[in-house]
Amino acid sequence: MAKKILIIGSNGQLGYDLVNQANLAGHFVIPTDYPLVDLLDKSSVEACVDEAAPDVIVNCAAFTAVDDCETMREEAFALNADACGVLASAAKKHSALLVHFSTDYVFDGLAEAPYTEDSRPNPQSAYGKSKRRGEEAIAEIYDNFMIFRIAWLYGTHGNNFVKTIRWMATSASRAKEKKPLKIVNDQFGTPTWTVSVCRQVLAMLGRPERGIFHCTSEGFCSWYDFARELVSAYGISADLEPCTTKEFPRPAPRPAYGVLENARLKSIDMNIMPDWRDAFKEFLEYRKD
Repeated sequence: MAKKILIIGSNGQLGYDLVNQANLAGHFVIPTDYPLVDLLDKSSVEACVDEAAPDVIVNCAAFTAVDDCETMREEAFALNADACGVLASAAKKHSALLVHFSTDYVFDGLAEAPYTEDSRPNPQSAYGKSKRRGEEAIAEIYDNFMIFRIAWLYGTHGNNFVKTIRWMATSASRAKEKKPLKIVNDQFGTPTWTVSVCRQVLAMLGRPERGIFHCTSEGFCSWYDFARELVSAYGISADLEPCTTKEFPRPAPRPAYGVLENARLKSIDMNIMPDWRDAFKEFLEYRKD
């Protein structure tokens, strides 16, 4: 059944593709983004939702600059946590389903097996803590919600690992002094295409289940493994060299192991997330350069 869907953050990496996929699926889509709606302004959010009167509110907006969150903690919590409570209240007023996105960063990355929805969150970074607080804020106010934890996201729109490594590898291959490009090889996760997430979320809109769902592609790899895959796919003759996280220090700690298991989706036979390699192949055919 077609839904009236308000998509907030429609100009972002995930929101952009969700607008397209929801339209293709026959839904009535109302896309919006800052400054048309300001998630830091309660009255702006309320006015936006009141005017749209949607069946579903999807929040794709977030403060995702992980390192900047360490020094801009107040701003990160305002957008990733406080705004979630405001959205939950607005959704509750209209009895709308609230769909929100979270992250593998809510875990500490110390596990040796994939995290399920029942695993205990233990975020280590300001980003992870703000996203976890956002999950809690929604659950404290409203019960008609779906939160999808995603990870290692890439797509045709916005900045991501695929675009960064492609640019860096191309630059390295063209340089007169060809130095190897160092890529971290001791952080593990699952590359996940935005369109795969969109398809999964849209498939869930008619389901009665609520709460938190893990939503990543199947399988896992290191950043170095993923870089090798994409350099090969793009036919770039760059020399990649594996390195450790310690050799590439960043302000915010990264989960060494951020692999998520889509346990709840599988338990209701609704997991349609593909293997990450298969999704990447489809992305290569789908992308618009």
